[in-house]
Amino acid sequence: MGAELEREFDAFYASTHRRVVGQIYAMTGSLHEAEDCTQEAFARAWQQWPKLAGRHGNPEAWVRTVAARLAVSSWRKAVNRLTAHRREYRDSEVSGMSPDHLAVVSALRKISADQRMAIVLYHYAGLSVEEIAIETSSTQSSVKARLARGRRALAPHLTEFADSLAPEATKNSRAARPQISRREI
Repeated sequence: MGAELEREFDAFYASTHRRVVGQIYAMTGSLHEAEDCTQEAFARAWQQWPKLAGRHGNPEAWVRTVAARLAVSSWRKAVNRLTAHRREYRDSEVSGMSPDHLAVVSALRKISADQRMAIVLYHYAGLSVEEIAIETSSTQSSVKARLARGRRALAPHLTEFADSLAPEATKNSRAARPQISRREI
């Protein structure tokens, strides 16, 4: 691989790594799992970089999708291990993260993986319903349903979501989204 492509990949990695780890952490509830899955996804991106850099419209979405799929695969292979991780990490302190962020991650652990992924991609990654549907290979109506059900499931755990359940809230408006911090972890 040429020096120019190496520099491009290094810049891509430096500008996106923390954000992707934060998004996968919000999906999994385990910082260790998020770091492992994200690192593996970036390793795979490096192997595919000439193709990703040249033809793929959004390499960050590719990395995030691979990392999320690795996490789901891990969940399917080790349900008992995941349960142990959740129990272990439930009350753990993670340096550099705000109590609000940890509360959101804790609440996200209590909803289904599909709902969690939709919530994280919409609120943390800032993707539209259409982009989430493409990234998760599902329909826009499925994404909307996961978002609505996820918000209802999160409402008892996060006061930010209680306002979004009011009938006057416009469901598809970005302005009407519950405010979850998008800051990087």
